[in-house]
Amino acid sequence: MITTSAGTVRMFAIGRLISPITCLQKATTSVDGFIPSRTANRGLRTMASPGDKVVAVDEVKRFIVDCMTKVGTDRSHSEQLADVLVCGDHRGHYSHGLNRLDMYVRDVDKKVCNGSGSPTILKEKAASAWVDGNNLLGPVVGNFCMDLAMKKAREAGVGWVVAKGSNHFGIAGWYTLKSIEQGLIGMSFTNTSPIMYPTRSSKAALGTNPLSLGAAGVNGDSFVLDMATTTVAIGKVELASRKEQPVPDSWGVRSGGEVSNDPTQILQGGGLLPLGGTELAGGYKGFGLAALVEVFCGILGGAHWGPHVRKWMSTAADADLGQCFIAIDPEAFAPGFAERMQEFMDTMRGLPPTEGEKTVQVAGDPERMHIELVEKLGGIPYHPNQIIFGKEFAERMGVEPMKVLMEV
Repeated sequence: MITTSAGTVRMFAIGRLISPITCLQKATTSVDGFIPSRTANRGLRTMASPGDKVVAVDEVKRFIVDCMTKVGTDRSHSEQLADVLVCGDHRGHYSHGLNRLDMYVRDVDKKVCNGSGSPTILKEKAASAWVDGNNLLGPVVGNFCMDLAMKKAREAGVGWVVAKGSNHFGIAGWYTLKSIEQGLIGMSFTNTSPIMYPTRSSKAALGTNPLSLGAAGVNGDSFVLDMATTTVAIGKVELASRKEQPVPDSWGVRSGGEVSNDPTQILQGGGLLPLGGTELAGGYKGFGLAALVEVFCGILGGAHWGPHVRKWMSTAADADLGQCFIAIDPEAFAPGFAERMQEFMDTMRGLPPTEGEKTVQVAGDPERMHIELVEKLGGIPYHPNQIIFGKEFAERMGVEPMKVLMEV
């Protein structure tokens, strides 16, 4: 606990749980007044449900690696993917964790994604680079590019790396967490398959186009923004479909653009609304943010962009996603960045809440709560349907299914 002008606020430690980077942040002890709650973040699970099945982190990683190597993926590439997917689930972003495994397996198996090889630097200057991902797994391309951006930031103050020829790279926050570990500010962006209906459009033409920004405060605290520019990520709609649950009206539309709360209609011919929802609710701003990401990724990188990216779950062509990675050395600017960043986060957290103990949170706080939950349970809690799907998938792949530690 520390005290600032905003009052007494909470501090969090960072725990190294997945090598090679500090992806998984956790509270080392119970935090007064900071109890896991489903209401903490509507897009993030921060409490296990009765009936959830708990699987050890290393066991989930083993399962992912087994499945990927089974279709011919290099082990090192498989491990990089496993790190990112497990990080997603560990942080509570279930739409971008184990839920995505079948997509990666399918793409490598269908030869629309390469399971071996290395990215290539096409152009390079002191603070920038243009990279060809050579159609490798997104995390392999993303790790290469962010590592390069961080190297340039340490040398030139800023590193800006853009890639073409990439694939789905998992949670955008994985790459900004890498920068935090190095004491740098990080940003990551990717375009995705056209699933967003731009404001006033009757057809999908942009992806969820997520972005992330990560910056460290002091004593291991950090700000980690990781968000789609649609109302939700498409994976959350897929999870709702597997659970046979309706979704909020603000999430998506059926074919033609009419709002729907049926995940099947959204997934089969429909799409997602931009962040904000309808035009009246400010959805045009989400449309603008998605366009910003597209400029940095598909257009700047010379990759496919907007409606030219292959359709979601299609294997008819390579994805050729564009991605952008930025690293900034705060030491190249005004001194005292970490302290000011900490004061900013503390000030936000110290604001008076509107409802009892539902305290104001900054980006990354709900994820830390979920990691604390995972540590208390001894593993990641999964919905029973996810475990059933995993078992069926293991049988199809001819690998050992995940071992469940216990039921919540």
